[in-house]
Amino acid sequence: MKPFHLLFLLLLLPIYIFSQAPATEIRAVWLTTNWGLDWPAQHTSVKAQKEQLKKILDKLQEANFNTVLFQARAQGYVFYRSKIEPLSSYFNHDDNFDPLAFAVEECHKRGMECHAWVIAYPMDKATVRYTGKGRRRKATVVQNKPSYYKAIGERWYLDPGMPETRNLIVSIVKEIVQNYDVDGIHFDYIRYPSNSRKFPDDDTYRKYGNGMNLYDWRRENINKLISEAYDTVKALKKWVQVSSSPLGRYKVLPEVSPNDGWTAYETVFQDAGHWLKSGKHDLLFPMMYYRDHYFYPFLNDWIANSNGRLIAPGLGVYQMDELKWPLQDITNQMQYIRDKKIPGAAYFRTANVLSNLKGVLDSIHTYYPTPAKLPPLTWLNNIAPNSPTDLQVFKDKDNKLNIKWNPPTADGDYTYTVYVSDKEPVDTNNAGNILSTGLRTNSYAFTIKEGDFGYYYTVTASDRYHNESTVTFPAFFSHSANEQ
Repeated sequence: MKPFHLLFLLLLLPIYIFSQAPATEIRAVWLTTNWGLDWPAQHTSVKAQKEQLKKILDKLQEANFNTVLFQARAQGYVFYRSKIEPLSSYFNHDDNFDPLAFAVEECHKRGMECHAWVIAYPMDKATVRYTGKGRRRKATVVQNKPSYYKAIGERWYLDPGMPETRNLIVSIVKEIVQNYDVDGIHFDYIRYPSNSRKFPDDDTYRKYGNGMNLYDWRRENINKLISEAYDTVKALKKWVQVSSSPLGRYKVLPEVSPNDGWTAYETVFQDAGHWLKSGKHDLLFPMMYYRDHYFYPFLNDWIANSNGRLIAPGLGVYQMDELKWPLQDITNQMQYIRDKKIPGAAYFRTANVLSNLKGVLDSIHTYYPTPAKLPPLTWLNNIAPNSPTDLQVFKDKDNKLNIKWNPPTADGDYTYTVYVSDKEPVDTNNAGNILSTGLRTNSYAFTIKEGDFGYYYTVTASDRYHNESTVTFPAFFSHSANEQ
């Protein structure tokens, strides 16, 4: 191949990939606070912790992510100001610092949503007393917890069959939704432990089983929590999304892996398909931390069980470190999601992404070349707001282009998307026309290049359900050096 032709094709390649990026797509990432895995750095000041999070969010914004799953509870400790459970020791106990409130505010400043990630049943380590020596040495868990705590090995778990467990988790969810402007509640580990056959719930089953099969009863225990939590959230703020991250394999698929029973439904009693079909979930992030025949057929199965709700598979970026996966395993999955028009993806976890592990961040920049809007939650509300009004576009003395507008109503709760195009009408379904999205202010400014060209600028408003208005009347701006 001649060098000129090769160069021409190389120039075309990124254009082809970029053209495939949709204007609407979920681009989420888990941000782990427990053990300070993603944030915060330990033994630092509140100021340093805040600056660290700002830098993390800046990088996520640059990579065109639009959703942060921020860990707000883990193992009986929380990462916000709670009247129910203690603040994690990974944060400085400064009365003026609320990690969740700060994360929500900073995500919103950058046009990203912030969902409170709540780990449900696992709690802190148990206190174990050892007696005897040698073969007679015996470990006994010190029973210093309420009756709805059950010990497996050296860790406590909340017993899903106990009403007290359900009451506790729902109260935590209610506290978060009432007190914080979160965009979602995201459940994790809302299941029985992997060694569920050893889970010590015989007494609970005898008391509350009501003649049900043990396994069906366990699934129903989780179903009840999901249903009650969902109804609680919607009664407070209907637009707050409820999601979870179940195991990546929903049920055994006989034609794929008939002898592999480690699934959400059969092994740990997560019936996430029921949550979707019963209307008690808005969004699902199944943990698809597998490859090949353990990934693609099981992802298709989730889509088949979606009931019109949103499925955004979780991709195991960390497996490139722990299991030495090549980057191509992740990029193949990203491309499959795009090709099948699946609503989006989530990545576990932030540090693995931002460290550019095996070049994954470079690939994300390629796959996400422009910002993306979030898909509308039409089952909750499908009425779009009115358009913004009084659009103004002008250049200031610092050579910045300023775009300003008025909201559809004075008391509305909107985000805005700014579009730019070389032709009119502006196509809002073309991702290449999106200049910025998720804006929570009525203005946008950026440094422009001067030249003998001009563009049409326009703005839309979206409500908390992601319903988008029609565009406001566009304004044409010439980028000539003489234009003011």
